[in-house]
Amino acid sequence: MKVLVIGPSETGSRGGMAAVIRGIRESRTLSWEFEITVFPSCIDGSLLRRLLYCAYAYLRFLACYREYDLFHIHTAEKGSVFRKSIYLRKIKRAGKKAVIHIHGAEFLDFYDSLGFWGKAIVDRFFHRADLVLALSEGWRRELEERFHTGICQVLYNGVDLAAFQAAVSDPAEHLHSFVMLGRMGARKGTYDFIEAAALAVKQAPGLTICIAGDGEVERIRGMVAEKELGSHVTVLDWVDGEKKLELLKNAAAVVLPSYHEGLPMAILEGMAAGKAIISTRVGAIPEVVTEANGILVEPGDVPALAQALLRCGSDVEKLNRMSVNNRERAEALFSVQEMHRRLAEYYRWTAEGKVKK
Repeated sequence: MKVLVIGPSETGSRGGMAAVIRGIRESRTLSWEFEITVFPSCIDGSLLRRLLYCAYAYLRFLACYREYDLFHIHTAEKGSVFRKSIYLRKIKRAGKKAVIHIHGAEFLDFYDSLGFWGKAIVDRFFHRADLVLALSEGWRRELEERFHTGICQVLYNGVDLAAFQAAVSDPAEHLHSFVMLGRMGARKGTYDFIEAAALAVKQAPGLTICIAGDGEVERIRGMVAEKELGSHVTVLDWVDGEKKLELLKNAAAVVLPSYHEGLPMAILEGMAAGKAIISTRVGAIPEVVTEANGILVEPGDVPALAQALLRCGSDVEKLNRMSVNNRERAEALFSVQEMHRRLAEYYRWTAEGKVKK
């Protein structure tokens, strides 16, 4: 079966969606049964660059889509879902099967903000699909409550545990050391993290933080300088590969104090590296992080976030338990192999028409 996977470019885009697509392309589990081609439909960059690329990509799609049996469409909120609705309309008019995979952390808030015609387009998008994939059980329920498709299933993101083995380290060696990876900005709670660090260093002068990613990098650096936290907080640009493993290895915990999330790859990668997780009760995070493997606070609660940093930096025994629990939990529930095994099952269901509305 020939499968076309449509979504952001692996090389021209950053973030969790591109990482998921890269994993699908590289998957041995899927390649045994399916002939998978990845089709980049968008890239990062200026508005003009993105618009030109999107137009070019769709013309390429029109020239090749009839060659494929099944389509796996990755989408988020805003322009992403409107662009993908054009792809899906063409696919369904050709009598083909399609899976849509919802990633956007603010997808439902975005939908609620739309007017009549915007909602009509998104409603039609969902009801044209043969299968809808959500990142968590909570999201699945919410999507069904809004769109009433009867075809929504859960597919947790997965992480390659072997790739993060080199980042596993003794938590006792890295007390009061924290890392945050990914996009920086208000939605991700990066400014709250800096405010919490300013409170925490008053009680833990040895506290160190590394924040690495893209987004509002210069504004974050400015805030660090303004609060005179330069000796405690390092802000780097986006990192991958060996540098990411190095940052994880030298941290006791991964921090992600977001206001909106799906199932963040940063948290799954932290679990695979055996790190405690400090995050917020949003999206699928409470399904993944419990008292056994991390600390959750309410988004925007800076004092509680500061206390979480201090707690993680003072209880070695608890950090050790969280480290072990996270590796075990990632292996049991969030391995990339399990994700792709389940995805293969969904592909078969869709192709055989076993998904009932």
